[in-house]
Amino acid sequence: MSTMHIGILFGLATFIALFSGMPIAFAVGYVALTFMVIYMPPETIGLIAETLYSELDNFVLLTIPLFVLMGAAIGKSRAGGDLYSSLNRWMGRVPGGLGVANVMACSVFAAMCGSSPATCSAIGSSGIPEMRKRGYSPALASGIIAAGGTLGILIPPSLTLILYGVVTEQSIGKLFIAGVGPGLLLTAMFAVWVVIQFRREQARARLAGGNSAILDEQNFTWREKMETLPRLAPFLGIIVIIMVALYGGWATPSEVAGIGAFFSLLMVMVIYGCWRWTDMKAILGGTVRESTMVMMIIAMSFFYTYVMSYLHITQEVAAWLVGLPLGKWGFFVACNILLVVLGFFLPPVAIILMVTPIILPALKAHGIDLVWFGIVMTILMEMGLIHPPVGLNLFVINSIAPDIKLRDIIWGTAPFIVLMILAIVLLALFPQIAMWLPENVK
Repeated sequence: MSTMHIGILFGLATFIALFSGMPIAFAVGYVALTFMVIYMPPETIGLIAETLYSELDNFVLLTIPLFVLMGAAIGKSRAGGDLYSSLNRWMGRVPGGLGVANVMACSVFAAMCGSSPATCSAIGSSGIPEMRKRGYSPALASGIIAAGGTLGILIPPSLTLILYGVVTEQSIGKLFIAGVGPGLLLTAMFAVWVVIQFRREQARARLAGGNSAILDEQNFTWREKMETLPRLAPFLGIIVIIMVALYGGWATPSEVAGIGAFFSLLMVMVIYGCWRWTDMKAILGGTVRESTMVMMIIAMSFFYTYVMSYLHITQEVAAWLVGLPLGKWGFFVACNILLVVLGFFLPPVAIILMVTPIILPALKAHGIDLVWFGIVMTILMEMGLIHPPVGLNLFVINSIAPDIKLRDIIWGTAPFIVLMILAIVLLALFPQIAMWLPENVK
């Protein structure tokens, strides 16, 4: 049987396994093992353990459980609520200041935990009820948190960027630095949209008459604002420590992850009193579960790509992609469309580990900067988190605000998807948005 036919069967088997309801790690591993048994020599089966061990024996992957621990520690405390309420006081005079405060809280929280669902849950549990009480529509309130939560995989530290760096053999530090500019750009774009939509909802409330809470002004005195600084200081301190250590070249990403996890645990233990066994059990248990899930997906994905490479499927597909008469930007657009479609069905981790090795040779052949493309790919993964049918953040919001219909949540996130597409266009036109810092920070 030709390589092309084996590749088609391999793709169909993967599609069926993923949609059978099996966990992603087992689905990918099952397909790889089946094709190994059928099409590869018997002695290669003995290489499975060696292959998995050698691929996972990577110091960079240590960042994953450490950043997960960091996010779990912060997420299990009242830290998200304190961060949100503090920023709300400082943004009180801005039109839609409450919504803008939620966007900013998501970006700051994301800079500490690197997890999109954790950001949604921590900020949304306080932010959505308060926005609803202040007259925000269910769609706007849920859309702000769902979209703001996606910043968790773009603003460093980011598990998505770590995995992309491992697969493409790019510097994790450079990828983290490259994510800062686009992360701030998306935060600003989200905030501007919130202000615009808030004014529209205010105008509709005035036309309708009545006493909608959205018409009430919310002002805080300087004393009330200054009272929040002690609550903001620990967050800002941890972020500064991480940024200075990483971008100053004083520590590797793995060491920074350890520093961040240590100070995050210290903060929640000393400030929030999460030192009891029940608190530690929840934090450490959540860390073990999520880290194990991610590492299993990574291991099986490496096994999957090993089998594809042995059967020459990867090489055949890569040669076909390079030979397409699309040109650099045509290929870039095609990749964007492919990744968006895959985002309908697969989580970011699976897409990065399974698709990136296939398109990597074509990216290099077209002269596309891999660090820059990593940022674009991460934004596309962000979109996958907030569009149906498997947008994870949609269901996180639905779980913390069950009174909001899923339809309203989806409509609320739609404008933010458009903003993400616009951000990708801006990155294509002005790549220095992402690349200026990596090129100038040594």
